[in-house]
Amino acid sequence: MKMHEIDFLIIGATKAATTWLQQSLQQDPRIYMPAPELHYFSRYYDRGDEWYLSNFEVQKDQCLVGEKSNSYMDTEGAAERIKEKLPKARLIAQLRNPIERAYSDYCMLYRRGEVGRDIATYLDPRSGAGGRFLNGGLYFQQLQAYLDRFPRDQILVVLYEDMKIDAGAQLDRVRKFLDIADDLPPRPLAKKVKDKTEPVIHPTLRRLLRPLKPIVAPFRQNAAFKKLRSIAAAEVQYAPLSRDLRERMSDFYAMEVEKLGTIVGRDLNGWLRNGSARQ
Repeated sequence: MKMHEIDFLIIGATKAATTWLQQSLQQDPRIYMPAPELHYFSRYYDRGDEWYLSNFEVQKDQCLVGEKSNSYMDTEGAAERIKEKLPKARLIAQLRNPIERAYSDYCMLYRRGEVGRDIATYLDPRSGAGGRFLNGGLYFQQLQAYLDRFPRDQILVVLYEDMKIDAGAQLDRVRKFLDIADDLPPRPLAKKVKDKTEPVIHPTLRRLLRPLKPIVAPFRQNAAFKKLRSIAAAEVQYAPLSRDLRERMSDFYAMEVEKLGTIVGRDLNGWLRNGSARQ
């Protein structure tokens, strides 16, 4: 496997159903994508090209090769590294209403026990600006780094909201961008890949049990362990996104959303009002 044989990257954004997109593409036997996110051009560049390429186990009948790492979207320097190593690669950015994206990202980390219940600490621009949750939705700035380095026709921007309306059409747009023949069109995944309503161990208990994680790891697939976990698991009750907090986030993203709309040729102001984007 050589660098020039990698055809495309799904670069983000986090919590925008990019895993759904990856797994939908992987249903086509002619496409190869490693299952885990490699984060090579963002977090592990010091491991070198040999390590990166060792993660690709392409079969002879697989003619299109790609990977997905959401951190490529919002990590400074990733665009430059990708341009240097994969100048011909096609790039796919699946974006989501930045307010909903930030809230979903917060819920994911709350579910893991990594953040507290005071949602304003993380999502209120007056206190959380500059952090992971709000910065993850600065799409115009993030895309500009790629537009400065790649021809426009090598970058496809698609929206999570369009996927929710018609997943098949969304997948078709991506396949057309990748020049995949339609003689074997796969069906998009019908089930959410990551569902925040799925019962889990309560976040507070998860934090308390975290030091024991290495000890219980060998037993995770044990039937008794799974039974015990199912008893302790419950649907998580998340802190709601209040109207006032949503309005402050809307003001924070207003300029970014307007500039992004110019790039993609869409009126995205509905994201700030009612969560939708207009054609």
